[in-house]
Amino acid sequence: MKKLLIAAAALSAVAVLSAVAFAQSAASDEGGRVLGLEKLWNKAIEAKDTKALDQLLASTFVAVEIDGSVSSKSEFLAGIKAPEYQPSQAVNEEMSIQVYGNSAVVVGIFRVKGMEKGKAYVHRERFIDTWIKQNQGWQCVASSATLITTK
Repeated sequence: MKKLLIAAAALSAVAVLSAVAFAQSAASDEGGRVLGLEKLWNKAIEAKDTKALDQLLASTFVAVEIDGSVSSKSEFLAGIKAPEYQPSQAVNEEMSIQVYGNSAVVVGIFRVKGMEKGKAYVHRERFIDTWIKQNQGWQCVASSATLITTK
C-alpha cells in the first residue's frame, strides 16, 4: 500500500510539473507574439502607417508622452500622421516581457530619430506598454514613455 501511495504521489508531481511547463511554454509563445507586434509598431511609425497602428492599438488606447501629456488613440495617430513629424528610424534597443494570462507588460528602450518642425532629433525613451488579448488578438491598451537624458 505504501508503494502505491508513493507511486501515486510521484505521478501527481509529474502531472503538475508537466502542466507548469506547458503553461510556461504557452506564455513564452504569447510573449513572442507580443514582442513581434512591438516590432511591427516601430515599422508602422517609420512608415507613418496609421492603418497598421490602428490595428495594433485598442480603441481605448491611452499614451503618456515623454512630456507628461496624455493622448487618446485618435490624438496619438494624428501626431504620427502630422506632416511635420518625419521619423527615419524607430527601433527598440532592448525589451523584456511578462505575460499574465490575457495581458502582457513590455518594458524596454525605444530609440527614434528623424525630423520634426525642421529640426533633426534623436530620442531614447524608456517605455512600458500594456497589451490585452481579446478575440484571439493582442492590442496595446496603454503606453507610457520617459525621455532618457544623457548625463
